Amino acid sequence: MAALCESFTLCGLGPSGGVGLGGGLLALEPGPDPDHVLLTDRGRTATLFKVSDQKPLGCWSVKHGQIITCPVVCNFETHEYIAVHDDKVLRIWKNKDINLDKVFKATLSADVYRIHSLPNGGPVVLFKGGGVRTLDVLLEAPQQEIENVISDEVIKWSEAFMEGQQPVLIFATEKDGDFFVYIQKLKMNSLHKYKLEQQELSKPLSFTAYIKNKIITLLCLYSNDSVYKVLIPLQQNTGEEERILSKSLLLNLSVSGSVLKGTSFVVLDKDHIAVLGSLAASGEESKECLTIWNTKFQTLQTSKELPLGTSGQLWCYEEKFFFTHGKVLTVIMYKCETSSLAAAVGKLKDSQTPDVSSFVNWNTLGDEELVVSFESQQSLKSESRMTLRSKRNTVAKVQPDTISVGQLLLNLKDASTTVLEDELRQLMSKAQMPDFQATIGCVVTALINRCKQNPKYYPRNFLLQIVQTRDLSYSLCPDLMAVALEKKDVHLLQICLERFPDIPEEITYACLKVFLSISEAYLQRIDVNLESVICYIDIEFNNKEVKTEILENGFNAELEQDIWDMKIPKETHLTADGEFCPVGPQKAALLNAVLHSAYSETFLLPHLKNLPAQQAVLFLRYLYYLYVKCSEKINTALPGIRSPTINQIMDWMCLLLDAHFTVMVMLPEAKELLSSLHKFVRAQVRFYSELNKIEGSLRELQRLHHQKDSQTYSIEVLELI
Repeated sequence: MAALCESFTLCGLGPSGGVGLGGGLLALEPGPDPDHVLLTDRGRTATLFKVSDQKPLGCWSVKHGQIITCPVVCNFETHEYIAVHDDKVLRIWKNKDINLDKVFKATLSADVYRIHSLPNGGPVVLFKGGGVRTLDVLLEAPQQEIENVISDEVIKWSEAFMEGQQPVLIFATEKDGDFFVYIQKLKMNSLHKYKLEQQELSKPLSFTAYIKNKIITLLCLYSNDSVYKVLIPLQQNTGEEERILSKSLLLNLSVSGSVLKGTSFVVLDKDHIAVLGSLAASGEESKECLTIWNTKFQTLQTSKELPLGTSGQLWCYEEKFFFTHGKVLTVIMYKCETSSLAAAVGKLKDSQTPDVSSFVNWNTLGDEELVVSFESQQSLKSESRMTLRSKRNTVAKVQPDTISVGQLLLNLKDASTTVLEDELRQLMSKAQMPDFQATIGCVVTALINRCKQNPKYYPRNFLLQIVQTRDLSYSLCPDLMAVALEKKDVHLLQICLERFPDIPEEITYACLKVFLSISEAYLQRIDVNLESVICYIDIEFNNKEVKTEILENGFNAELEQDIWDMKIPKETHLTADGEFCPVGPQKAALLNAVLHSAYSETFLLPHLKNLPAQQAVLFLRYLYYLYVKCSEKINTALPGIRSPTINQIMDWMCLLLDAHFTVMVMLPEAKELLSSLHKFVRAQVRFYSELNKIEGSLRELQRLHHQKDSQTYSIEVLELI
């Protein structure tokens, strides 16, 4: 049984990444660690992504005029990245490198087709002429002559495996309508050539292969809507002449009168393959879709329509599909179970079918679904599984060691607050239980459900304890921050912003709006982590003054008139250096948490445009204040823990001005601020421009200082312009 699970967007694509053949990406390769992938576009750029966080970890580009012609791969032994641009120029760099012009460069003597990186065998380089070298051998003499093995043939596909300690490379070529298969064993330096048996009125469109028991299984997707299988034993002798490979039909891509015109496919396990293509029924318009087929029973297991179109490319890593859909790169998780005839035809009884997906959306589960999901995924260890306790047992009799997590939470549904929290604390103390992170996510969801049912119930301290001591994420407990926003629990929101790596931009904006609207008087009465501001704002002085001089950023009917009438003295929020800070230390700490949160400009900007004008001006004042503070020191860094960096400040300042450009220009109270910001930035640009002018002179002085020949007498005049 196979099924497609939830999907999400990993990233947007550039102009060259559209739908249709010739669009999409150059390639997608596994990254240096699990849950990491390397994207190479059809231009100048390679990007490293962490899939679960949907965030880029690094991005590298070659110069304008250069084009990456070989997909970027990772050397798993050294954690270095390898790329080829303009067919012959090899580049190698590490994560810390930024400018590819300054990394290792080698110009090769022949054009490179592909680099394959093997976890235990190192990178293997395949040239367009069919020559093969390991990267180590190639780097010893980059200009070494590369033999031309395939003459007039063109390489269409290649793959590499490890057979024991032996790297094995397989590639397919085409010439005048004939297809050939080459197998190269690197350590033995043996090369075997085979000719693929011709198929009348049809030709192969895509290939994939795997190796098992010294036999390579080559699968070919043909234009006649069929998948064929070819078995190739790894030959020991090298004197055998070219022979023809016979193939057998593995799967016919048709079901109920509909035919799938496949463009690419991948192998999932011994009984399942996934095919991307257009499903066409007679008299109906074809629809692009992703399908999973059971090759053992010749059945279509599941499919998903893709209305925005694809580039025809499909990749699969760690039980996730990657493909372009419209102008984005989409990820779909899947699950494959052991094949049985009943499962293949959809007749397997529910009692025998395990839960299809191990990815649970806590936001959509009801109490009964919670039980079913957890019973299928995890159970707490018990000495005896012969008996199960009835749901009618009282809470006092519940023993967590003998029932599933979901059943325990359902039994606690009507328990008192004290009993509920005690039982949940005991549950979380079992640190060795399987799927522990999922359990914590379910515990938080149970607490949030109780909050929704009883508005007066809000276990603030318990939730804070869980967030501060457990490695949670937004996706594990999506309702947590929504409830905290409703309760205006700014301390919990601050901790979530600091710890959750996958907060949606909509929630980040909601937190910013709440932080800006809440009054300073209210913030004085609550606990906020001040580590990020304590080193550059005088906390004690502020605390004394704020009690008498209150700046109200939100609306308060009782104090509104007083707020508009009074003048806010500069002493209200002075720093140790005597400079004016537009917000108090508590609000500054909350805003710093927002500045640290990860975001995508594309998704945050539309929300930021809805920020009220007065709040936008206040936020810009604070960003300007931070910018000035950063520029005071030569290292352009604020002191303290989790203090914003100069890059974060500048990025948010640009975002805010982009979102409210017209409002900022027309708003009277923003005029002086924009003028001051303009003057300060202009002064900064002038200052750095002057530094650039004397850079050459400083280098010359340094050269003279290190001059070794002290006996030679000379007079040199340096003219500073």
